[in-house]
Formats: sequence, structure tokens, C-alpha cells
Amino acid sequence: MTQLSGGQRQRVALGRALAVSPSLLLLDEPMSNLDYKVRLELRHELRALQQRIGITAVYVTHDREEALTLADRIAVIDAGRIIQCGAPEEIFHRPSSAFVAGFMGADNGLDLVERADGSLVAASGNEAGRAVRAHFRGDAARLVPAATSTPADTLLLPGVVAQTFYVGQGYRYRVRTGSTEVWVHAPERMNEGTTACVAIPRAALMLFPRDSTTSH
Repeated sequence: MTQLSGGQRQRVALGRALAVSPSLLLLDEPMSNLDYKVRLELRHELRALQQRIGITAVYVTHDREEALTLADRIAVIDAGRIIQCGAPEEIFHRPSSAFVAGFMGADNGLDLVERADGSLVAASGNEAGRAVRAHFRGDAARLVPAATSTPADTLLLPGVVAQTFYVGQGYRYRVRTGSTEVWVHAPERMNEGTTACVAIPRAALMLFPRDSTTSH
């Protein structure tokens, strides 16, 4: 076994577990110590195997992509409690709380006020309306030059580019807007220190009552 690679050892361990024909298979972070390429290969192998033999498997992971790839149903657990349980598409697109939204990649959080007409504005302490916590994914927002006109259903937040990272398929930016920092993906390069606005379509915002959210 010591001469086998990490991926080979995991395959052997899985084979041993299946040899006894279990009615339920528990896998606890089985790929956490493997490199990315091997993890991708094993994910698809495991999914194909599980579907072929029809065994029920409980898979524990902190990796969002792994959960979405492998699961028929996902249970998001916080402090020992199931927060939401459902199909991967439901958990990803319709999270039931700010915590689930953050776990599913919508990790940008903003304190906003929803006015009576449905419009959203940044919370400033004196805005009339419903206090909400909005979450959104970085690839759902755009970075636009200051003073750019946007559709009425787009939230526009003025800010400054604090950090720029090249990630292969574009750039990832940390943008400081007011007292908050958010992450935005964009195809074009923008220098650090540049004044810009974060434009977020209303449809990309997941809103939760602010008094029901907790920080994690």
C-alpha cells in the first residue's frame, strides 16, 4: 500500500468497503488529501460506480463543487443542525438562509434597505424600509467605470479596487465599497486603486431578513 499513490489507495479502500455489500456507505472527506486532478477523476468514478450498483452513500465534505457533483440531495449542516436539505440545484439557486448562500458560493454580503417600491439602497442608518442582508456571487456582478449608466433594476455601489488577481479566465477583484469589501470577477484588467462601481443585477441578489442572519 505504501507504494500506491493517494488516488490508488482510495480506490483500494473503496473496493474493500464495497466487498462486504453494505446497505449504506459512509465516506468522510475521502478526497481531502488528494491533488485537484486526482480529485476530479475520482469524483466521476465514484459517481458512476454509485449509480451503477445503486448503493446509498452518505458523503461528508466541505468542498462545494464536490457536493454539487456527487449528490442527489445535499444537507447543509451548521453547528450540528441541518439548515437546509434538497436537490443540488435547489440548494445552489434557492438557499434558505444567508449561511447556506455563503456556503454555496454567494459569499459577498451587503447590508441593504428595501424600500416600499422594491428598490434597494445601501444601509446608511436613516433609510426607511426593510433591513435585509443581500448575498451574491462574484461572477454575477460587473465592474464598471464610475458614472456609468445602468438599468433601473441594477444595484450600483461606488468603490475602489483594493486588490487584483489574475485567475486564468479573467480577473478576481477585491473591491472596497463604503465599509464593506466584496469580490467581483471580470474579464478585463483593472489596476489597483482604480475608482469603479460594482453593478449587481437585482435578480442576482439573494435577500434575507437582516435580524435573522448570523455571522459565521
